[in-house]
This record gives sequence, C-alpha cells and structure tokens, in this order.
Amino acid sequence: MTRRQKRLVVIASGMGFIAAAVLLVMFAFSQSVAYFYMPADLAKTPVAPETRIRLGGLVGEGSVVRDTGSTVEFAVTDGSANAVMVKYTGILPDLFREGQGVVTEGMFATGTNVFIADTVLAKHDETYLPKDVADRLKAQGLWKEGQEAKATP
Repeated sequence: MTRRQKRLVVIASGMGFIAAAVLLVMFAFSQSVAYFYMPADLAKTPVAPETRIRLGGLVGEGSVVRDTGSTVEFAVTDGSANAVMVKYTGILPDLFREGQGVVTEGMFATGTNVFIADTVLAKHDETYLPKDVADRLKAQGLWKEGQEAKATP
C-alpha cells in the first residue's frame, strides 16, 4: 500500500466510526424521549396504551380524590372540554393543589382512559410552563399576567 492509500483508509475508517457513533446517539435519544401532551392534544391524537408520555396542564378544580393510603386521583385539564383522569400512588409535591400547573409522567392503562402516573411535578406559577402551554392558557383566558391560572374541569 502506498502512503496515499493508507491515509485514505484511515480517513474512511474515521468517517465510518463517526457516522456509526452519530447513528447510535440518535437511536438512543429517540428511544428515551417522553413527549409532552395536553388533554386537547390527546383528544385529537390518542396515544397507544402503555406508551410512556408526559401529560401537562392544570389540576381541575374539585377533581382531587384521595383514596386510602397514598393513592390520589385527579383531573388534568387545559381549559378545553377535555380532561384526563390521572391516578398516582405516592407522595405528592408540596405545591400540588387544584388550579395549579402540573406535569405527570406515565402511561395510559390498557383498556381504560385513566392515565397512570409514576411521577408528578407541581409548579407554582407559569414561569416553569413550556412557552407553548403558557401561550395556550393565555389564549383561552385561563391565565393572565400577574394572576394565577384558573382551571375548569
């Protein structure tokens, strides 16, 4: 092999290694992404059961039902006519209450419309909402500058 051929082999193998690494990283990211949905989004495009997603919105007024133990059921709404019932077993964050923003992570139970959450994140104001969610709440009149968001179940 000439010196030029050796150099081309090294460059080609290096490019192949980089391409393989990029493909592996892209595959890993696509497998671990949990998409963010709001109840109106789920009404338009339902998610297959046992698909892990993030569900966000506001805790519906009067929807929190505490069972015996640490199981809690509540509705997540975004101001539309659609609300998603969520069931969570565990200790809720201190900031969790009706009318406040919440992001839950989990999946829909097979054969039901109940979202089984394994993680609940509560937010105290719109500062932590994704921009598109805050814009939708403002457009629907559920949140205005300087005021708390109000949920309607």
